[in-house]
Amino acid sequence: MKLFRKIRQSLIKEGNLKRYLLYALGEILLVMIGISLAFQVNNWNDNRTKKASELRYYENIKEQIKDDKGLILEQMELNNGFGVQFNYANKILESNDRSKMDTLGLIARNLTQYTDFDRQGNIYETMVNSGEVKLLRNHQIINGLRLLEEKYLYINRMENIHYDAMMKYVVPSITPVLRFSNGTIVDPDKVYDFKFQNLVVSLLQIMNEKDKVYNEALSEIEMITALIDEELKRD
Repeated sequence: MKLFRKIRQSLIKEGNLKRYLLYALGEILLVMIGISLAFQVNNWNDNRTKKASELRYYENIKEQIKDDKGLILEQMELNNGFGVQFNYANKILESNDRSKMDTLGLIARNLTQYTDFDRQGNIYETMVNSGEVKLLRNHQIINGLRLLEEKYLYINRMENIHYDAMMKYVVPSITPVLRFSNGTIVDPDKVYDFKFQNLVVSLLQIMNEKDKVYNEALSEIEMITALIDEELKRD
């Protein structure tokens, strides 16, 4: 700055207006260039910080839905295991095969069991409410998370339906006809009645719907994970 001031003073003393104006213009241009560079550097730093935050958020999301995937797979395995048993019980009831009454009794005892994913976290809603959704520039990932939350809500709704059916219908139906300690059927006629079979079939329908939505949630998780991996590789 001292150098510029000396140059200005020298030009003023010389009385060379043309050279002074050219110098003044050059000095203004230098200042403008300096300001522009400062803004560019600041914007570059801001973008780098935002990108780093975005990538950290992607990694956190990936880890969270990975945990969700593990829980869903566990619930699916249980649900499918019970489904195999209940389908077999339905065949026994359909054929009125009383030679398999002991097996039927053990399966009937499991009618009070149900899967419960109970996913309470809400990634998408949390992002929107906190404003962090603005950090994510991949709208496919954002939309995928929204759809995944819808699947989670549907899973919870089906699990609540299953629980209500079990408490309102299953428990009252099997308590008078089954000894829970060893699975012995104490009233075969009521167990082999069509009403009891209808109960088993109703549970199977609920469980099939649960299996369907479990698989849909897993598909969403796979899609989101693949998109996040692309973002992480692109960096």
